[in-house]
Amino acid sequence: MKSVKKFISILTLCFFVGAPLLAGAVSPSPIPAEREEKISKGVKVKGDVVCLFQSGTADVKKEIHINDILTIYRENHNHLLKEVGKIRILSYVEEDYLKGEVIEGELVPGDIAKKGDVASLVISSSDKCK
Repeated sequence: MKSVKKFISILTLCFFVGAPLLAGAVSPSPIPAEREEKISKGVKVKGDVVCLFQSGTADVKKEIHINDILTIYRENHNHLLKEVGKIRILSYVEEDYLKGEVIEGELVPGDIAKKGDVASLVISSSDKCK
């Protein structure tokens, strides 16, 4: 009888400690839903013009020049960056934007363009780059 009580006590303790950990482990990631929303706003393919947001700081202007090729990355469900394409920079637009042409892959708003130590964000609003 004593061993049954001990077993039930340990089982109850495991349930109360382990259940919250398991619940967190199976929670759905918001990234797929965010990705679907971004894709519905328009995938950019080879030949399309994209608009990039950048900080406008001197290090960006020193690193990124007209006709440079930038590699485009997308964050996956593990929060790791995966290469998804390349763009050629066509021009600077105002202080904070770059206009580029997709030369490889498929891009969606939220993707990240990188060259060296600087990065820019692919945005959905191309009217900023007209």
